[in-house]
Amino acid sequence: MASIFSKIVAGEIPCYKVCEDEHHLAFLDIMPLVHGHVLVIPKQEVDYIFDLEPEALGALWQFAQRVSHAVRKAVPCKRIGTAVIGLEVPHAHIHLVPMQTVGDINFTKEKLHPSSEELMSMLALIQSHL
Repeated sequence: MASIFSKIVAGEIPCYKVCEDEHHLAFLDIMPLVHGHVLVIPKQEVDYIFDLEPEALGALWQFAQRVSHAVRKAVPCKRIGTAVIGLEVPHAHIHLVPMQTVGDINFTKEKLHPSSEELMSMLALIQSHL
């Protein structure tokens, strides 16, 4: 069964697409930990990130690095934190989370619920730095 991320890749479910290439997609998390939280995925449907072939895993992190630079320019923060949890959606993904403190990347805290206007504004801001 296709994951929600595979449905996003296929265009069956819309997303706030930050950028993409032939093998990867980055989009805003619609229930972010903090504003500017981005998800980076391989377009290939793989449940567990470490099941990716070494070259594909390296390419995914290189793509995430490019996106992280744009997020860091767009969102005032000390660092872009990364997390690979992989329990909620059975599709490999990297969380890019702008951080002021380590508490900003606490996945047990309540998520934000930005409006579509706020998401569009953040999307445009991040894309302006790509």
